[in-house]
Amino acid sequence: MRLDGVLLLNKPRGMTSHDCVMKIRRLLGTKKVGHTGTLDPDVDGVLPICIGSATKLVQFLTANEKEYVGEVTIGYATTTEDTSGEEIKRRPVLKAISKAEITAILQSMLGTQIQIPPMYSAVKVNGKKLYEYARAGLKVTRPQRDVTIFELKLLGDIHHADGLAKFKFHIRGSKGIFIRTVAVTIGEKLGYPAHMSDLTRIASGVFKLEACTTFEDIETGNFKLFTISEALADFPTVSVDNWVEKLVRNGVKLRNEQIEPAMKEGSFLIKNQNGTPLSIHEWSEARQGYVSVRGLW
Repeated sequence: MRLDGVLLLNKPRGMTSHDCVMKIRRLLGTKKVGHTGTLDPDVDGVLPICIGSATKLVQFLTANEKEYVGEVTIGYATTTEDTSGEEIKRRPVLKAISKAEITAILQSMLGTQIQIPPMYSAVKVNGKKLYEYARAGLKVTRPQRDVTIFELKLLGDIHHADGLAKFKFHIRGSKGIFIRTVAVTIGEKLGYPAHMSDLTRIASGVFKLEACTTFEDIETGNFKLFTISEALADFPTVSVDNWVEKLVRNGVKLRNEQIEPAMKEGSFLIKNQNGTPLSIHEWSEARQGYVSVRGLW
């Protein structure tokens, strides 16, 4: 039986995203499997896995907003910016940090900003992953990236003990944001070294944690594959008639009057009259028309 769709996995801790892909290939007996954004081994939660023809969606689902619940520990920093690394700096928290102080700092971090990825990350420089440089003891200039924090809120109380302060937070951010680095930045703004001590991804685009399935579910056949339409539910969508559908399938550039309403900002989904997804298109200023980014049939 051919399998096509998006499998929503609740990734367990202790596995890389690649480990998850390999296990799903084995369980489902198919090689055409790809994940939509790396989750560190110590992080659990939502990991959309594309199967069969849905692997055409990987680049679009990777670009989705992500949502997390995490914990920051104030008082010491690590090499990896999380609990897996070695301690590199410590400054005991001897004075209680107030909720008002934390809330003000979190509010100040909303919006678009420049972030430098951790050395222990899969970001590539000159074809090599940063963590490979780090493990070899080599220094390299890390690429800066623009990221956006849409929401950042304190959850619950601040716990003080043994010279440390810990608290949970909820964050919704753009593609490519490193929550480890957000935790470190929170500490810097408080005047202390810090690291991320816990993290769960609770949403990726339209996919939520409560809709996820586990490996145990997959092993027993108790899982759902989301369709391409369901996976792209938050994409702007245009329906076209039979004539324009033929043009889409033949890769012909579409004119202004063939796309209503106009979609000149970003990518959008084209469906036929039956609601079947046909392609992802976008406006090309150079070609003065709508061009296909990815066919979906």
